[in-house]
Amino acid sequence: LEPLPGESIYDPTCGSAGMLLSAIAHLKNNAEEWRNLKLYGQELNHLTSAIGRMNLFLHGVEDFQIIQGDTLAQPALIDQNGTMMQFDMVLANPPYSIKQWNRDAFSSDPFGRNFLGTPPQGRADYAFFQHILKSLKHDTGRCAILFPHGVLFRNEESEMRRILVETDVVECIIGLGKNLFYNSPMEACIVICRMNKPLERKSKVLFINAVDEVTRERAQSFLDVEHIQKIAGVYHSFVAKEEFSYVATVEEIQKNNSSLSIPLYVRHGNVGGDEQIELQLEDCL
Repeated sequence: LEPLPGESIYDPTCGSAGMLLSAIAHLKNNAEEWRNLKLYGQELNHLTSAIGRMNLFLHGVEDFQIIQGDTLAQPALIDQNGTMMQFDMVLANPPYSIKQWNRDAFSSDPFGRNFLGTPPQGRADYAFFQHILKSLKHDTGRCAILFPHGVLFRNEESEMRRILVETDVVECIIGLGKNLFYNSPMEACIVICRMNKPLERKSKVLFINAVDEVTRERAQSFLDVEHIQKIAGVYHSFVAKEEFSYVATVEEIQKNNSSLSIPLYVRHGNVGGDEQIELQLEDCL
């Protein structure tokens, strides 16, 4: 997402603030000014939120707010007008498909975070998704969210996904390999959204199938630098690469019932297409 000096960056489920610190590391590695970043986060767990504040303090960050609380039930970062604060960038790894949350309250959310609809009780992923989109500035806002693959194709969220595709804020879907994260062994995906896409990317979504971009050693899986560079290079160039990426139009996606499932667009022996295929995907998380 290329954070810029002076920008505001938010993580609504920030844990110990690791992704906020990664934004600082990015600027430092590029010899750019990082001290004027404005960092914000909210974290449910009391101890973890305290560790997040300590981490930022120990890394020399001066302008930050890490607030303890339930992001869905009571968003804490509110401006003087009583509306949710908006940021240049959001990085998030929300808890996967939580079942214990106040769906009834969200259905009449005072902050308008249900503009796509109200998610099912058993899966709060689209509640976090809508919270994040509502937290983005209209001109510079962009986000990267780590999600389970189910958000891309599950039937119970199809109507919300249809509206999402129509809004044309989804810029890229990146499929990642298994066992990359301690909290889940399953394959995950990164959903990148941009509120104000460049003209050449409007009405288009880039799909990247990076499930094989994994190094495994001693039962651990991780991305090497070359994996990251390959994924990032295709994202920045926004091009189709055989059996790895495909640029789909919004019209193509709508013909696929607004499904964002990566195998519909990036397939072996092809760089994409809009014909419907049957997916044998377990409906987990």
